[in-house]
Amino acid sequence: MNEQQTFNFQLEIEQIRKAFDFDLVALALVHPAERRFTSKWEYVTGNKSNRYKRLTLQTGKGVAGAVLKTGKPLLMSDVKSLIDEGELFNYPIIVAEKLTSFGAIPLYKYNRVKGVLLVAFRDDKVLTEEVFKKFKETIGSRFGPYYNKEMVK
Repeated sequence: MNEQQTFNFQLEIEQIRKAFDFDLVALALVHPAERRFTSKWEYVTGNKSNRYKRLTLQTGKGVAGAVLKTGKPLLMSDVKSLIDEGELFNYPIIVAEKLTSFGAIPLYKYNRVKGVLLVAFRDDKVLTEEVFKKFKETIGSRFGPYYNKEMVK
């Protein structure tokens, strides 16, 4: 059994959701070359539909894609004011889950981004910098076999 199998990602994201009262917590992992380095939202809690299962994430596009490409956390406290309505199609998880505020952090393994952990709110709730910082501190430096420290240049 590898270390990814021994760590219960679903249980962990459910605990994060409960601890911070997030509406949605999702985890996307990058699959190796034999699966063409694809990534999908694999572990999700608080979802309104199963549309997330059909989303294939691309580096540089959407929430996960931006985090995968830059290796840096992304916080959007107010989606409506930060993303033009005509650009929302580039963020399918936001549309599918009707997210209004979110943050995402990169998860590293062997100094490469191997996953993205997304936390989000719907309706009038706002993910502030303070709450996002507390979330990152709560996660700590490790999340199962991954670590979430930003890459040092």
